[in-house]
This record gives sequence, structure tokens and C-alpha cells, in this order.
Amino acid sequence: MSHAPILDIAREKALEKGEGLNQEEILQVLQVPDEDLKELLEIAHETRIKHCGVDVSLEGIISLKTGGCPEDCHFCSQSGLFESPVRAVTLDINELVEAAKQSEKMGAAEFCIVAAVKSPTQQLLDQVAEAVTAIQEEVDISISASLGILTQDQARQLKQMGVSRYNHNFETAKSFFPNVVTTHTWEERKNTLEYVLAEGMETCCGGIIGLGESLEQRAEFAAQLAEIEPHEVPMNFLDPRPGTPFEDRPLVPQGEALRAVAAFRLAMPTAQLRFAGGTELALGDDGTEAGLLGGANAIIGGNYLTTLGRPIEQDREAVDRVLDLGITPVGQKMKSGHGALYDTIKAL
Repeated sequence: MSHAPILDIAREKALEKGEGLNQEEILQVLQVPDEDLKELLEIAHETRIKHCGVDVSLEGIISLKTGGCPEDCHFCSQSGLFESPVRAVTLDINELVEAAKQSEKMGAAEFCIVAAVKSPTQQLLDQVAEAVTAIQEEVDISISASLGILTQDQARQLKQMGVSRYNHNFETAKSFFPNVVTTHTWEERKNTLEYVLAEGMETCCGGIIGLGESLEQRAEFAAQLAEIEPHEVPMNFLDPRPGTPFEDRPLVPQGEALRAVAAFRLAMPTAQLRFAGGTELALGDDGTEAGLLGGANAIIGGNYLTTLGRPIEQDREAVDRVLDLGITPVGQKMKSGHGALYDTIKAL
């Protein structure tokens, strides 16, 4: 029976030492044969337990401003440049507070306020400040934000109003980025993250698997994320949206998606790896649990920005099922429940 050499490298480097794999090693993980996938997921899971702990984080997310964005991100139905069904909508403060309450009720520790803009106006920042104050008065939850490209002063304002973490995704590898977005650059996104870090906020930076990138570019993407050491890494899988340039792109197969989860964990042993949009399509009904036993340790609960997720109650149940299986200490064999979940992986 074959045994890919990269498994031994991953076990020694990521699991035992807590060191992220380099780009070449990440690519080897993405190319692991089917017969080694279960062992790969076990190594990624043990790495997560050793370096992140047993907790699984649940986060709620809501869009303050949806649609009408001037950017041309080819996967996004919120762009005002495409003929998509999404139309501009703005929520009021009471709706944001209620959404935060519902997220807290289901066990979420974090609530993210998102706006579909290239960068925030002062008026939008004032709205966010009002929302943060209103939420903090009624809900015990950490607040993060995603408002596009920032200046240093805008990052400072967000920090002062009580935002603890800022999301700004790379989306994909630097070499592939021009195929996905043309109205701003990869470097502009990186600059925003540097401003956020300089103000003492945590960074949240990930992207989307399955935009048309090669496995080599997927490995490049993971390595570039690891280089900036984000606190949180959202993993989205392309959910092709009608009316966008990527509407006909194929879905990521389940086995390929699970390899990506493991690869990102082994590239970033200590990061919070969060399942986000498209997870249900790529991983299937049993895949969320398998992914949580294969390196991920966080979920966005409920719906996403323009697509439907599972009901947040169902996400809560998925987390509970994983925790109920018991967490295997590093170096010991996995319990039978874990194996049963891995055995449900069908479409490799």
C-alpha cells in the first residue's frame, strides 16, 4: 500500500514542530492520492488540536450594505457591473442588533458586519460606529468588520469604535488575481491588512477555492496567506452565481476540497480556519463534520452574504456532533466515530 512521503513531512514539521509547510510541500499535500486522504485528514486534525485546541468557533455574519459594488470581482453577484439578481439593500441598526442577538443565542462568539463597497465613506464608518455601539449595549459578542480597502486613518477609526478583527480576503494567489479582479490590485489588499495590524486589530484573510486556479496556484495562495500570518482564514468554495463571469465554473469535488482544507491547516498550524461560503456544495451533507475533523476549527453559521447556508441551528448541531465524538489526544488512534465520518467521503 502506498504512503506519500509528504505525510511524514507534515507529521514532523506541522504536527510535531508547529511549523507551516512551504509552497512545494503544500502542493504535494494537494496531490495526495485517494488512498492517503484519510491519513492526511487525521494529521491535519491532530495538528489543529495540538496547536489550536479543541474549541470550534461559530460566527454570525450580516451585510449592512448589499449589492451595487463598483468592483468587478468575477465571482461576486454584488458587483454593480454584472447582470446578477442581487440588488442594493441597506439594513438599519435595529436589524443588525437583532442579527447579533440571534448569533449569540446559537453560541456564536463573533459577529461580522460587511458592506459591499470598494472602500468605506465617512458616512458608512459613522453607521458602523453607531451599529457597534448599539450591539455592544445589548449583546456580549466580539465584533469584526469587512468594509473593503482602508486607509490608515480608517483602520484607526475602526479600532477606536471597538472592532476587534478586520476581514479583507486575498481571494486567490497573487499570480492568478488579475484573472479574478481588475478594478484593484492584490497589493492594495495587502496594504489594508498592514494598516489593520498596525492599529492593533486582528486580521482575517482567506479566499475562494475553485476560481479556476491551478493546484500550483492554490499552493501559492496558501503560502502567501501563511506569510502574513492572519489570525483567521475563511475558506470559501466557489458557488457559481448567475450573471457573473464565473457562473459556469464547475464545483470543487469533495476530495479536492478536503485536500485543500488539510493543506491550509498544515500551511498555517495555529490559524483559525473557518468554513464559509460554498462549504455545503463542495463538502456535501457529511463534509462539514469531516472537514472539522480534517483541520478546520471554525464555521460561519447560517446564511452568507448573497447565498444560503444551512440554518444556524444545523451548524450548531454539526459542531456539537464533532465535539461529542471526543477529541483524540495527539499520538493516539482516532476513535471509531471519527473513522465512521471519514468513511462517508464518497466523491474523491
